[in-house]
Amino acid sequence: MSKVEKFEDLKVWQEGISLSIHVYQTFIKCRDFSLKDQLCRASVSVPSNIAEGFERHSNRDFIRFLRIAKGSSGELRTQIHIAVGIGLISLEKGNDLISKTRQISAMLQNLIKTRETNFQ
Repeated sequence: MSKVEKFEDLKVWQEGISLSIHVYQTFIKCRDFSLKDQLCRASVSVPSNIAEGFERHSNRDFIRFLRIAKGSSGELRTQIHIAVGIGLISLEKGNDLISKTRQISAMLQNLIKTRETNFQ
């Protein structure tokens, strides 16, 4: 494992960027502008909060922003369930996105635990 020198080195940030791009591409033609806006905002919030927390150079702040990112991942997952439920996207596409949000949430939880345990 290489040393993390910038937030772009974090795998969870990279996955968050990938998910956000995927969400934008999935909903690019969505005419439900309110839900589309919520989905896009929540997806952008995940990697943005990881980056903001990292850049504060404080373990306490980093953990706080990782928790916010994790909350945004849950918010996004909820909105994807709604998008599937109202027929904006297929169940297959929804399940793929939901799986990615769960993976990112797990990665965030592991990073939070590591930061709480090893970086006091």
